[in-house]
Amino acid sequence: MAQKKKTKGRKKQTDSNLLKGRLEIVKSGMGFVMVEGLERDVVIRPDKLAMALDGDEVQIELLSGSRRGRQEGIVREVIKRHQTEFSGRLEVKEHFAFLIPDKQNMPVDIFVPLDLLNGARNGEHAIVKIIEWTPKSKNPVGEVVSILTHETNNERAMQGILIENGFPLNFPDDVMEEVARIPEGIDKAELSYRRDFRDTLTFTIDPVDARDFDDAISFKELKGGVYEIGVHIADVSHYVKPGSPLDQEAYKRATSVYLPDRVLPMLPERLSNELCSLRPNEDKYTFSAVFQITKQGRVKDYWLGRTIIRSARRFTYEEVQEIIEGNDGDHKDVLLLLNTLAQNLRKERFAKGAINFSSQEVRFRLDENAKPIGIVVKESKEAHQLIEELMLLANKYVATYVSQITVKEKPVPFPYRVHDVPDEEKLKLFTTFAARFGHRFDLNTPEGIARSFNEMLNLAKGKPEQHVLESLGIRTMAKAVYTTDNIGHYGLGFENYCHFTSPIRRYPDVMVHRVLFECLNKSVHPVKHMEQHCRHCSDMERKAMEAERTANKYKQVEYMQDFVGEDFDAVVSGTASFGFWAETVEHKCEGMVSITDLSQYDDFELLEHEYALVGRNTGMRFRMGDKVRVRVAAANLDKRQIDFILVELPEQTRPAGQKKERKSQPATRKRK
Repeated sequence: MAQKKKTKGRKKQTDSNLLKGRLEIVKSGMGFVMVEGLERDVVIRPDKLAMALDGDEVQIELLSGSRRGRQEGIVREVIKRHQTEFSGRLEVKEHFAFLIPDKQNMPVDIFVPLDLLNGARNGEHAIVKIIEWTPKSKNPVGEVVSILTHETNNERAMQGILIENGFPLNFPDDVMEEVARIPEGIDKAELSYRRDFRDTLTFTIDPVDARDFDDAISFKELKGGVYEIGVHIADVSHYVKPGSPLDQEAYKRATSVYLPDRVLPMLPERLSNELCSLRPNEDKYTFSAVFQITKQGRVKDYWLGRTIIRSARRFTYEEVQEIIEGNDGDHKDVLLLLNTLAQNLRKERFAKGAINFSSQEVRFRLDENAKPIGIVVKESKEAHQLIEELMLLANKYVATYVSQITVKEKPVPFPYRVHDVPDEEKLKLFTTFAARFGHRFDLNTPEGIARSFNEMLNLAKGKPEQHVLESLGIRTMAKAVYTTDNIGHYGLGFENYCHFTSPIRRYPDVMVHRVLFECLNKSVHPVKHMEQHCRHCSDMERKAMEAERTANKYKQVEYMQDFVGEDFDAVVSGTASFGFWAETVEHKCEGMVSITDLSQYDDFELLEHEYALVGRNTGMRFRMGDKVRVRVAAANLDKRQIDFILVELPEQTRPAGQKKERKSQPATRKRK
């Protein structure tokens, strides 16, 4: 495996006093700048923040002297603003107004001139966009862009979460005008540049509630046990031209964001759900990877290029899974053959070093008011794996092809999707923990580590420790990112990998399409600042994931409000010096048992290497994966926090003579 070992941790401090980094402001108003190359974050006092806000990329100057050993600095420039829109409550006076932001670590209020209130009134909840901030002004100037007073609590919360993470709620007028001007239908002149697949059996397989279909599969039987399998991807780059307002907005967002009750798309709906979406019985432009492949998964030949398709059928994953499990249905023989092929690809991938972490997705069932009324656990079944393996195959071959192209004897700047080997310290901590369950790791090579992970996951399947080993194993892994430095994808076991298959919802895929098109046409114009584009896309991906986690937590709290006072079985899902987190078995909702609640049993300390809270006097311990019985004490939507109290001690933690249950208390609220 062509893996380059990255240097882990931070290097020694650089010589220059001017450094760049990302600012984090805590509730107290103190700032901390994370600078690559420094062992510790740089402290920024509130009076040294200048016009910087939480999440901004800033240039700082190091100050002489230190505070308790911490290096201090002052913000000299805001390089990139993380967030320009803020939700909050308006205070309107006779001659001016202010927005008091909901965001607790926002260091200043936003000044709103009366002529920019746009109908908003005192006390109303609104969204304000910063339009100006000069060094001479203490407060930024903003304009009301939306009034939220009459929205539901859920609507205010979801919009606030998106705004907090830097995602604009609406598309600018010039973007919408550009999209409105895009003609519908197929240009006949364009057909001469594209391979025509409209007479080849083609279909899509997507979630039942999907509206944007960005990938389709075509099938044709050739001679000698070889099949032509086409992976056809919506040709977004045909419509989104570099440098246009539409392109700039797509790059700014970089990704679609998926919250429990909505999708905030990267592209306007006319593109994502209509022009680009590979809907049945419509001619569509696509960019394709076409394979001549055997049933065993041996690729004999492949072709990459622009195409035109016409999907004959839209399948849901559930329909395909039923066919795989024995039911009749359209194109049954083709789907069964594709499933066999995909399973062979999957088997070979794991044999070559991919790590087989199982995937379990928890989603809420919502009523018409977006209130959660149930939990749905989605597991990866063979229908999902059929599409997954074909998409992985296309992504791998596109990256492999581009990796072989050079311009002036240099690699083409390209947004690879890479995944580094695990951090040595995290890995050592995890393997020590896994050894308690009898699992031994070969740490001599990256291949040995991957093989050990797969052996552990296979042996733990169905056992009580399975969930905790999988959860901790995933935390041990590095985060996948976009970069021009092609170190390979460790988790997938690929030397070359990129994202090619979802350009409707990911901007890196659009960049991949553009570079690939130039490589195929032997007219490569290396993109300037490609690495900067990659970092931006990785940052926005991280923010989208944070928004999704926060929104899911909001729904967990909202759901558990109807269970305050009730008792549930749970599993310890995390530990900290201030308590432990537990996830209910029935609802998959996570809450905190505080160290204060545990103080009645003992004085506890955190043993990080054991992922456990341990009593100093009794030796009682709460370790990740332990089963506990908890009561829902509170569910606070404003704090997005569920509080549990311990109802009874697990057998493995209860010291001799300790009563099994604490004194029972009546439930304060029951679910009807």
